[in-house]
Amino acid sequence: MCGIAGVWSASPIAAREALDDDVRGMISTLSHRGPDGLFVWHDEHVGMGHARLAIIDLSAAADQPMSDSEGVVHLVHNGEIYNFLELREELMALGHRFKSRGDAEVIVNGYKQWGEGVIARLRGMFAFVLWDARHRRLLLARDRLGQKPLYYAWHDGKLLFGSEIKAILAWPGMPRVPDLTAIHHYLTLQYVPAPMTAFEGVARLDAAHYMVVGGDGGGAARSERYWSLPEPEAARPRPVEELKQEIIARFDEAVRMRMISDVPLGAFLSGGIDSASVVASMARASDRPVKTFTIGFEDAAYDERRYARMVAERYGTDHHEFVVEPDAVAIVPKLAWHYGEPFADSSAVPTWYVSEITRRHVTVALNGDGGDEGFLGYPRYAGCRAAGWLDALPAPARRALAAIGRALPFETSAHRGARYARRFLVEAAMPDAERYASWMAYFSDAQKDALYGDGMRDQLDCRSASVLAPWLDGQRCTAGRAAYTDIHAYLPDDLLVKVDVATMAHGLEGRSPFLDHELMAYVATIPASQKMTGMRTKSLLKSIMAERLPREVVDRPKMGFGVPIDRWLRDELKEMAYDTLLSPRAIERGLFRPEAVRRLLDDHVAGRHLNHPRIWALLMLEQWFGMWIDPAEPAARPA
Repeated sequence: MCGIAGVWSASPIAAREALDDDVRGMISTLSHRGPDGLFVWHDEHVGMGHARLAIIDLSAAADQPMSDSEGVVHLVHNGEIYNFLELREELMALGHRFKSRGDAEVIVNGYKQWGEGVIARLRGMFAFVLWDARHRRLLLARDRLGQKPLYYAWHDGKLLFGSEIKAILAWPGMPRVPDLTAIHHYLTLQYVPAPMTAFEGVARLDAAHYMVVGGDGGGAARSERYWSLPEPEAARPRPVEELKQEIIARFDEAVRMRMISDVPLGAFLSGGIDSASVVASMARASDRPVKTFTIGFEDAAYDERRYARMVAERYGTDHHEFVVEPDAVAIVPKLAWHYGEPFADSSAVPTWYVSEITRRHVTVALNGDGGDEGFLGYPRYAGCRAAGWLDALPAPARRALAAIGRALPFETSAHRGARYARRFLVEAAMPDAERYASWMAYFSDAQKDALYGDGMRDQLDCRSASVLAPWLDGQRCTAGRAAYTDIHAYLPDDLLVKVDVATMAHGLEGRSPFLDHELMAYVATIPASQKMTGMRTKSLLKSIMAERLPREVVDRPKMGFGVPIDRWLRDELKEMAYDTLLSPRAIERGLFRPEAVRRLLDDHVAGRHLNHPRIWALLMLEQWFGMWIDPAEPAARPA
């Protein structure tokens, strides 16, 4: 796990000494991702930088940028290749030699043997850039599920790339201009959807894609998808016992592969079934107690320590519990700097703290990410099933239900279920694909219409639902189709960004067994009717893990990983929110109507509406503007 950055030019770069300094400036912005060393290599066409977090083969032989024995192929790589030992043996049998025991060298020699075909052979999480000096071609690639990030931008005829946008912005003369369309989508989803970023001219390479620049194409870029998840409509039922045996075997294999490490390793243990399943499997595969890490809060509504403790006691883990009182005011600028673009998923806050605490003890931590999308764990999937029954009603009946929903007072309720019920009824009359997009929206089209000032009015032509259209259009939004949509949008662009940034901010590597692409592909062939029984989400996984986990953990309802943002915005963050969102600088932008912003704040503080998700989104957006757009130079890392 590391940070990578660099530049490519079709024509020779004249000032090679300056190139070394410029690439070093880029990679130095990512030193938090790789605290074990910063390294730079360049020739007349390419400059590559690598910030190393040493995990496998801690020797200098595994340092990057890495070159082959002929000095023709050069690589910078971020991530882990879990089947590297198998690939190494195959390549050695074909005559390739290795100087290190690390995983990156299998990409170098694998490319020499199979060309672009090496990507499909890799099993793991990765983002890499490879320079083939003989053919003058640059290859950029990203893993299938999007666990590792890779950004790029064209500037003055050069291609800039980096693990985080801040590395690209460090290139001399790189402009920092906000992309208002991306911000429009951010306000819908709480994240910027790929391939866009919040900066004009900066893009994100999509998951499961590679891009080739140069070679026979000269300066042109060619991008291709190299892997696809099976469509949910193609799933076919099988005997349940057969499914259980196959899933548990594949899951245990995925966990074992992710336990290979030359540095201390542990696991996040939240108290939910996904992380508990990972810990149970780790304990079975380990000859020593697994190190587990749990954070808790004094607010009981956000505290899961009791359930995590049950799992830790059952498996005799070396368990570490920490009660944190987040410093709400101090955390906001830290998040704005590390995420580098607007990001409003408030679960980034506890993820930040658990990563910080875990890194004091280990360098690698396994987690339960991907379990909800693969096995249908979100309540909204049950909502899709219920909505399917509603769709069978005549249109007048659905319109009547929507009217009833609008009359209910549940919008101001602190009870999440009551709010969900109201929203479900209000949107009963919508087409099912549009309904699901509406469920995912934090600012609806109507709310944006009331909020936007002159600077954002042109964006209103782009509806909130459009961003999810590639996976929803022309399809019934069943539970399986909704999860398929999340795997291509919410998972890579929100959840995996959240975890990658929060862990790497502290030099911690996160690994996700549920996101093993072979496991994910197998689970995708199972119909939703077998993953979710009736309205019981994740029933198949729960039945599989019933023998391994305490009943209280298996049977408990899903609890989000969050912090009390609603309370913070009435107390600790109230003054900061008013001062930031109604500051002269924010008003001068002309993006939002000041009276609409004040109404959001006043209604939330008075308890008339629970506006905390929208206020948090606006707060993180304005923090981003103040840190990355307004200053003459890119922002320095907050203390």
